[in-house]
Amino acid sequence: MKGLLVVIATALLSACASTGLPEATRLALVEAHAGEPVRQIRYTDPMGWSRVDAQHVLLDMRPRETWLLTLTGGCLDWGTGSPLLAVQSQTGFLLGKFDSVQLVGSAVRCRIDEIRPVDMKAVRAAEKQLRDQAPSGT
Repeated sequence: MKGLLVVIATALLSACASTGLPEATRLALVEAHAGEPVRQIRYTDPMGWSRVDAQHVLLDMRPRETWLLTLTGGCLDWGTGSPLLAVQSQTGFLLGKFDSVQLVGSAVRCRIDEIRPVDMKAVRAAEKQLRDQAPSGT
């Protein structure tokens, strides 16, 4: 069976700078609000994605369904300048330890090591709380 290749576009700025938080802080918040790893998820046309760091992607499948993908290797290098993510799946499911992603135009492909559900409402609330607590630059 020929593999399924889906390209997901997103605005470059929203993918990397939407929170204004350092990558390590953002990853800690996302992981704190992520559930237990799952083996697979049903894969339909995603709404979008955002980069957390070089090895983590948030994949928005539906308005209230977001998944944290942990990737092997650092395939999310912006050196290609592409805000397009190609997800390669062999079935109608996205399988951890089997399927992969890569930025369009990049030769580097990363296997999906882990898939976890994320409560994005809780993540956004925690991000807001951190921003509100930060001293203002004025």
